[in-house]
Amino acid sequence: MTDRKKHWETVYETKNPDQVSWTQDIPKTSLEFIHSFGLDKTAKIIDIGGGDSKLVDCLLDEGFKNVTVLDISAKSLEKAKKRLGQKANQVNWIESDIIDFEPHTTFDVWHDRAAFHFLTSTEDINTYLEIARRAVSGFMTIGTFSQMGPKKCSGLEIKQYNKNKLTLKFEEGFEIIKCVTEDHITPFDTSQNFMFCSFKRQYN
Repeated sequence: MTDRKKHWETVYETKNPDQVSWTQDIPKTSLEFIHSFGLDKTAKIIDIGGGDSKLVDCLLDEGFKNVTVLDISAKSLEKAKKRLGQKANQVNWIESDIIDFEPHTTFDVWHDRAAFHFLTSTEDINTYLEIARRAVSGFMTIGTFSQMGPKKCSGLEIKQYNKNKLTLKFEEGFEIIKCVTEDHITPFDTSQNFMFCSFKRQYN
């Protein structure tokens, strides 16, 4: 088991949603970005590092039929499945580190809130970008800590981004659509500043 996987299994085994900073009752910004792409309910959507996020609940409630959730932690996916009950059968669950992910299909929407910023080595970042270019046929939305946000999360170092830095990372294969910053209020009533950007897949 890799150190990264071990870390996240421990987090999800030992903590409830109200004990981790990233919990959101309604992932409003993520949903707004997904809606902005104007896709129909058959669109293939993947949530990268989705864990036990409630984005999948909201998408199913809205009638989306092709939702995939990928996370490194089996425990986080178990929690999400348990919460969804019978609805969990409508979701494609993938237990994988994102940099080991081998996509066998392409996605209309690639959503990542707070997974990308945990990749701190150039090699891991480049692997992520390569996988995204293979897997995304439509749109992407990425949420990371901004340069006004935390420098660590869950005890791990992260990489902060601003609009220019994210645009540069994704310039090969993706065209920037828009960026917003958001203050996420954690369950502990602290504030974390996020940078969200959306992109459209471009083929040269």
